[in-house]
Amino acid sequence: MLTIETRVGRVAYEEQGAGLPLVLLPANPGDHHHFDSIVPQLSRSFRTIALDWPGYGDSPAPEPPQSASAMFLADVLEEVVDGLHLESAIFLGNSVGGYAAARLAIRHPERVRALILVDSGGFSPPTLFIRLGCWLKGREFVTRLMATSFARFYLKRRTPLVNRLIAEIDAGRAIPSRVAVDAAIWRSFPHPDHDLRAAAAQILAPTLLIYGRFDPVIQDGDNARASIPHAQYVVLETGHEPFAEDPDAFLKALEAFFLSIPDDRRSHVSSHSSGAR
Repeated sequence: MLTIETRVGRVAYEEQGAGLPLVLLPANPGDHHHFDSIVPQLSRSFRTIALDWPGYGDSPAPEPPQSASAMFLADVLEEVVDGLHLESAIFLGNSVGGYAAARLAIRHPERVRALILVDSGGFSPPTLFIRLGCWLKGREFVTRLMATSFARFYLKRRTPLVNRLIAEIDAGRAIPSRVAVDAAIWRSFPHPDHDLRAAAAQILAPTLLIYGRFDPVIQDGDNARASIPHAQYVVLETGHEPFAEDPDAFLKALEAFFLSIPDDRRSHVSSHSSGAR
C-alpha cells in the first residue's frame, strides 16, 4: 500500500496500472478491497487508484473518530487529488464515495474527466424515515450490533469477494475506532451539505449512474437522473455494490459508457478502455 500525507491525516491507497488516472472510492464501511474484482481488468487500461477511507484498511481514523462525516470524506478526496497532482481523472464512487466524487465534480469540474456514480449518496430527500434510520445507524452500539447482518442485507449476490467483504466487516466490529467512524458517517447523512440534488446540475463531466435493482439502502436513481439530466443510467441485477456482486456486467456497463463519451473527450478516455474487460 502507498500512503499520502494530507491536512486531514495519512491516507492509504492501492495503485496499479498506468495511463489516465481512475480513482476508486468505496462505500462506508469500505476500503480498496471492495474493488478487487474489477481492478485487474481496469488496471490494464488505466492507472487505478483505490482509496482506503480514514478509519478503514491502512488509513488511520481521524481524531477523534467521531469527527468523521460524509463531508469530511469529500474533503479527504480533495486533499488526495491535490497531493497526487491529479490534474484530470475519472472518478468512480460507491455510496458515500459517489457523494465525494460528485461534490468534487461540482466544486472542481476541471479535475473530473468523467464521473461514475454507483448507488451514490447525496441524492436522497431527508425524509423522516431516512433521518430515523441514520439516527439509529449513527449510534455506535447499533452499528456494532448490526454491522454483519446489515452487510448481508445490502450485498445481495454472494460471490467469493462478497463473502470476504462480509467477513472483514464482521471483524471490524471489534475495532472501536472503526465502529465510531462508521456511526459518525451515518449521523452526517441528513446534514444539508450532504444533499447535492440542487447543486448537481453544475456537473459538466460525462456521467454514468449505476444502481443495483435490489439495493435496499439507496434507491434514488430517479433523483440522481433528475439532478444530472445528461447522465447515462444503468440498472444491474445486484444490491448495493454491483462491481463486487456482478463484476462482468459492471465492466460491460463501463465499457459502453467510455465508448459513448463525446468526441472532444473520447480521445482521452475511450482509447484507454479497450482492455477494460
